[in-house]
Amino acid sequence: MPTPSMEDYIEQIYLLIDTKGYARVSDIADALSVHPSSVTKMVQKLDKDEYLVYERYRGLVLTLKGQRVGQRLVARHDLLERFLSVMGVKEENIYNDVEGIEHHLSWDSINRIADLIEFFEEDPARMAELKEINERNKE
Repeated sequence: MPTPSMEDYIEQIYLLIDTKGYARVSDIADALSVHPSSVTKMVQKLDKDEYLVYERYRGLVLTLKGQRVGQRLVARHDLLERFLSVMGVKEENIYNDVEGIEHHLSWDSINRIADLIEFFEEDPARMAELKEINERNKE
């Protein structure tokens, strides 16, 4: 199992490859606001743990294992953003809140959150009632 730090790197690498078609050390460093030397060390560790293949000066490619983990991490992040949005959290707080909690929840908790979101989203009346409760609580 990857550490929370490894998860952040895998998730970011997955997103960069998905949007740009590649992920360079400099791109990863910029996205995560870390030094390129830190990225190089982590990329070497991820290579050793078979999440990606890294060749110095040539770039990196996620392995199937890395792709699966990356996809799952991005889905987790998106799910938690949806959850906080459905619960009425202010838009400007959602990203930082997700970053703060995503590594501290078990996959069992993530799956239950998915069930809860589905419960509310499948019935417009439930969503309206929840929004009404949120509005009352803001007062």
